[in-house]
Amino acid sequence: MTALILASTSPYRKQLLSRLALPFETHAPEVDEAHLEGESPTNRAHRLALEKARAVAGMHPDAVVIGADQVAACGDQILDKPGNAQRAREQLEALSARTAFFYTACAVLGGNRAVRLAHLDTTRVVFRALSQVEIERYVARERPFDCAGGFRAEALGISLFESIESRDPTALIGLPLVWLAAALRAAGFLLP
Repeated sequence: MTALILASTSPYRKQLLSRLALPFETHAPEVDEAHLEGESPTNRAHRLALEKARAVAGMHPDAVVIGADQVAACGDQILDKPGNAQRAREQLEALSARTAFFYTACAVLGGNRAVRLAHLDTTRVVFRALSQVEIERYVARERPFDCAGGFRAEALGISLFESIESRDPTALIGLPLVWLAAALRAAGFLLP
């Protein structure tokens, strides 16, 4: 059986991939995620997903490797992981009553280069008008410092939205499982 490796240290991606009930390992891809001058959010997401998959596939050429990345944007502003409460509050203030787009890229590489698949899912999130008190209360309760945009859609963060439009609800959390399941079937994995 071909080894399956998730090129990520994200607990959210690990939890999502576990839903497919396939044995897999995780490896840190050790990729510089810095934004490149003039790079669009979609290009950044694609580039980083491929770089992560390539980095780990280079160390494990017989394995099938999954790389993923998500870039969030609201207007011209890129929404990186806030890292602390103040920045999470600032991001949510900027998102109040606005629309943000979350570009989630996924690449599947490996099997001695026999598999090369890539995908980009776009999720449109419309935020409701958020009061300062709601933002403070949300950030204090959920502490979403490691999530782009400063919220967790799979938890209490869902209460911040007016609507979500996506072909794959798992893409907003960081790994588009609908596409990934099809890609893994194409790579020879049995699902279900």
